Amino acid sequence: MSEFLDYRPCVGIMLLNREGLVFIGRRRHRRREHFDFDWQMPQGGIDPGEAAYDAAVRELFEETNVSSTKLLAEAPAWYSYDLPAESARASWRGRYRGQRQKWFALRFEGDESEIDIHTPGGDAHPEFDAWRWERIERLPQLIVPFKREVYESVIRDFGHLAE
Repeated sequence: MSEFLDYRPCVGIMLLNREGLVFIGRRRHRRREHFDFDWQMPQGGIDPGEAAYDAAVRELFEETNVSSTKLLAEAPAWYSYDLPAESARASWRGRYRGQRQKWFALRFEGDESEIDIHTPGGDAHPEFDAWRWERIERLPQLIVPFKREVYESVIRDFGHLAE
């Protein structure tokens, strides 16, 4: 992997329920090589010309069908992670070394019946095959190791919102 490759512009969403628990989804995989670390918060790319917050709202809808939210906070910085070399070559046709993410904390204000990971909003293919609400401090244990540092930063930024 070239050190000169750029990062894919992306957003991440910490969706909190009224009890301060965080939405996580289990990634769909054909193979379960990272089975213990398949859980993550919604995230996705920013389209050209799209504002980061607009991308966050769109990605959340496309992955969960959720639209009943209130913006709580925006992370003060962008966070990046590098994909493992074998994944970087296979992902995004090898154009990116990883992702550069802007994170948003949103409060879920709807009924849980709104959450639909199997037929989410828009034309997107399902990203998750299961979901649950989780305590914020458990998130780093559930994410693939190469994203762990980003999750720890997001928790530092938004941890007070889960109290």
